[in-house]
Amino acid sequence: MDPSIDRLGRALSSLRISVTDRCNLRCAYCMPEEEYKWLPRDRLLRFDEIARLVDVFTSLGVHKVRLTGGEPLLRPELASLVRLLAAKPALRELALTTNGVLLAEQASALRDAGLGRVTVSLDTLREDVFQSLTRRPGLERVLHGIETATRLWPGAVKLDMVVMRDVNEREIPALFEFARAQGAELRFIEYMDVGGATRWNERTVVSRQEILERMQRAFGAIEAVVEDSTAPAERFRAADGTLFGIIASTTTPFCRRCDRARLTADGMWYMCLYARLGLDLRELARGSASDDEIARRIAASWSARQERGAELRLEELRRGPLVAVEDLRTDPHLEMHTRGG
Repeated sequence: MDPSIDRLGRALSSLRISVTDRCNLRCAYCMPEEEYKWLPRDRLLRFDEIARLVDVFTSLGVHKVRLTGGEPLLRPELASLVRLLAAKPALRELALTTNGVLLAEQASALRDAGLGRVTVSLDTLREDVFQSLTRRPGLERVLHGIETATRLWPGAVKLDMVVMRDVNEREIPALFEFARAQGAELRFIEYMDVGGATRWNERTVVSRQEILERMQRAFGAIEAVVEDSTAPAERFRAADGTLFGIIASTTTPFCRRCDRARLTADGMWYMCLYARLGLDLRELARGSASDDEIARRIAASWSARQERGAELRLEELRRGPLVAVEDLRTDPHLEMHTRGG
């Protein structure tokens, strides 16, 4: 069997790289607690180490890299890392996910360094809801970042909205209209029960079906877009032709087509967002291991992979948060903001 194919026939083609576990917001669905245990800064991968590991991963078939966090724009000199990665011919796609607060001032440098795509989290257009969700001010800065991004990356900007009942679900039409006006593609995301979502419960989930029903009531007929894709979002077309997506990991998992893995800022590699155990690539990279040896370790893990965390969670009769607060404090790698959700 090809070492880059797992036991369910899924290729290793996409890598999400967290460059920091720190964030300048405290979103209720990701970081709802007051205190967190941060990764020691001296244990974070250097940019040259990240670039080396990307070379190893591309030798195994990875051709898409997304930089995440925490909030990746908090990592100093991020454009330098983008420049290193953008120079690698094996990478067909180099993207970034950000909360947008710092995007306007860094966007030009990132674009010039070779960043190809940007995704911005935008859960509301109301400042009061924004501050309630994030416990920080800053909506205007996010909107300015989106405006800047759509100008610098025309047609290559996506907006992500985590939809939560009794919080922002009534803004579904407004967010769609905003994205359409900006020339960005909106993706609705079901509230997930992973990592730091310690206050998750099933009632707060606005399902894929309900999102579609709300869109149909507001905009008329919605058409499913048939694609041969490993992307997490199902895409749909509104009556005017505008595309949008739904990431329904909670009620309609896409495990069977998942081709992505995650590398934390300190070098832990996870093959599933729900995984409890990972492979420490930092110790290998900083030790005497050659690139070939690291590649063999990664390939052996991937070829044995059969993770389908979201599907298994869906089978549970009673669901609560995936990880208790006490466990998160013991192992911060379980946090979604640490492993780059």
